[in-house]
Amino acid sequence: MNLVNSLKRAMLLALMSVLALNVFTGSPLLAMWIGARVQGQGAPSMAAFFSFLGAMLAFSFALVVALGAAGRAHDALVGRSPTVRAHLPWLRSMRGERPREMGEKAGLTALDVILVSAVLLVVVAFEVWFFFYSGSPIDQRSGRS
Repeated sequence: MNLVNSLKRAMLLALMSVLALNVFTGSPLLAMWIGARVQGQGAPSMAAFFSFLGAMLAFSFALVVALGAAGRAHDALVGRSPTVRAHLPWLRSMRGERPREMGEKAGLTALDVILVSAVLLVVVAFEVWFFFYSGSPIDQRSGRS
């Protein structure tokens, strides 16, 4: 593998990592910002809620489509051929006989690993925030010290 392909793979992996993290962080924050701009001052309105919901759906859908395209580009770059019928890892049998029967080599793609890593990172970050920095609903403290 030459240097150009290695650089392309690294850039695609970095792009997939940024896109995966933005599904959990950037999309909700941007949608919340849009909803806040629609809301303005005063009592909460349904227009702000629906603008938040629509923006969240649109941005999340766009990020997922971009993640799929980047994943397919990475698979093509490394020489992983797409199958006609994708057999998702979480739907495989515990014994794993199906991929061997079909003659396929079962394995995770780079996109699978990046998405699982992003979910784990977000869950750990939420738990750290919840247990160490969030306010207590019992004694009305502003944060745990």
